[in-house]
Amino acid sequence: MTGEFEHRHGLTPGTNQVRPADHDDQAAARTLAQVTPTPADLATFYESIGDVTWEDVGNGYFLNPAGDLLLRLQEYGVVDFGTDEKSRGLVIGSNGGGLIYVAGPDGAVYRTRTASLDEAELDKVADDLRQFLELLERALTRFNADGDPGYL
Repeated sequence: MTGEFEHRHGLTPGTNQVRPADHDDQAAARTLAQVTPTPADLATFYESIGDVTWEDVGNGYFLNPAGDLLLRLQEYGVVDFGTDEKSRGLVIGSNGGGLIYVAGPDGAVYRTRTASLDEAELDKVADDLRQFLELLERALTRFNADGDPGYL
């Protein structure tokens, strides 16, 4: 993607990477799993992947490092998007357009309808992290093919 980016878009590419987890990321992932009802696939993901930064795919796609999830959890707590324990989640990332991705305790991934978490209204975008990552992969593939990542 980055090889053709400057020619296609007229500017140099930003950071576009899937960064492997380092020791600090793995420690944060273990802590996260201990202090929250973290879905098993998310904990496994953070044992291997530090973060995902695709600045140049559409407006951008970002999956935050586990350490950032812990900091946000300490400062703001879980995201409440319903009336019971099953409606609380962790902010795991965002798109460059201001929408936020939240992982629910059942592993489903949701996206906010607006850029705010105040009285959050979320739509389910994937049944689990694997499906969400597949959707991200499709967005990257589509962006490489025609310059439009679609709407995720």
